[in-house]
Amino acid sequence: MGSGLENDKTEYNITFGILTGTAIVMVVAGHLGYGVLTVGDLFPYYSFHVPLFMFISGYFYKEVGKGQTFGYVKKKVRRLLVPYLLWNLVYGLLAWLLRGHGFSMGEEIGIRTLLLAPFMHGYQFIYNYAAWFVPVLLVIEMMNLLMRLICGWSFEKLSRRRDEGGNLEWFYLAGSLAIGMIVVCLAIGGHVWGDYKAAGRILFLYPCYQMGQFYKKKLEKHDTMGNLVYFAIVMGVQTLLQIGCNGLAFSSVWCTGFANGPLVPYVTIVTGIAFWLRIAKVAAPVIGRSRVIRFLGQNTYTVMMHHVLVFMLIKMILAGVAAGTGLCGDFDFAQFYSNIDYIYLVNGVEHFKMVYLAAGVGVPLAIRYGVVKGQAGLQGRYFAGGKDAE
Repeated sequence: MGSGLENDKTEYNITFGILTGTAIVMVVAGHLGYGVLTVGDLFPYYSFHVPLFMFISGYFYKEVGKGQTFGYVKKKVRRLLVPYLLWNLVYGLLAWLLRGHGFSMGEEIGIRTLLLAPFMHGYQFIYNYAAWFVPVLLVIEMMNLLMRLICGWSFEKLSRRRDEGGNLEWFYLAGSLAIGMIVVCLAIGGHVWGDYKAAGRILFLYPCYQMGQFYKKKLEKHDTMGNLVYFAIVMGVQTLLQIGCNGLAFSSVWCTGFANGPLVPYVTIVTGIAFWLRIAKVAAPVIGRSRVIRFLGQNTYTVMMHHVLVFMLIKMILAGVAAGTGLCGDFDFAQFYSNIDYIYLVNGVEHFKMVYLAAGVGVPLAIRYGVVKGQAGLQGRYFAGGKDAE
């Protein structure tokens, strides 16, 4: 598997497959305000779940050798940006269509909303807003590539040898963390606003990508502590943070909500990742071979791109029930037509969010599975025809 947002032909990593699948479920649940995986609010989603995706992506980065730069960039653009831009056009057309039926969400289609806005904020057409992460990931991967090429070349020139021991990883992590904490300080001071938020979110998340590579090269071989002691330490630190801080959640996308200075956000990122990484390791022998879990971990791009639309489809069904039968009488049509975050709960039952969660994850995966099987069938018939022709 690759970054957690794309399929890859590399050997499948069961632990990280579970971790990636868990991360996308957290994203979907977070957009519902459904704390089913927060461990009693000990680990709020918005204290680590977006950085977790960056960590996973960084873990799967492979060093790019001389002459491979163009191929690497081409692969990333093809797997990340091209599908995003195509779906962005589709969602732009959908927003245009729905505006003609009373909905007020989404901007007009144009060069800015099709090509520029995805890199500035990603909320241009609303119904695919969760995919703001994709252009950010692409930019960070290009930054990482450029940094490693320049620093690796400089190290070779100065020391006349390659960094075989990975000593530069300390520099990459420390340097990116310093920049990230400066961004947090600027955000707390009210200086990360407007168009600056685009750069702010990238520089804030950049250290999380480096954490993944640092863990792989420097820490993973030492990650052997017993589960009881490990969980006691991680949960103990998190409990102290909860007691001593003014709320741990923050917004990665808008670079806001940093209530505890520049260091605590990165501490909660580390504790959140550490907790769920060990959960994934423990779960790997039990559920790691499940085809469903594997398919989820390999298709998080699909879920990220489409789950908000699935929420909308559920609300459309409930709106139809409310309008046609008189049931769901407290359905708020004004919010339905104007607020993408409006979630209607039948009879006010909080656990109805599980319907949204199951559909938000399951429907995109089911459609993706059908597409994959259909493509496999077509390829099979094509090759069978070719063989017969011979």
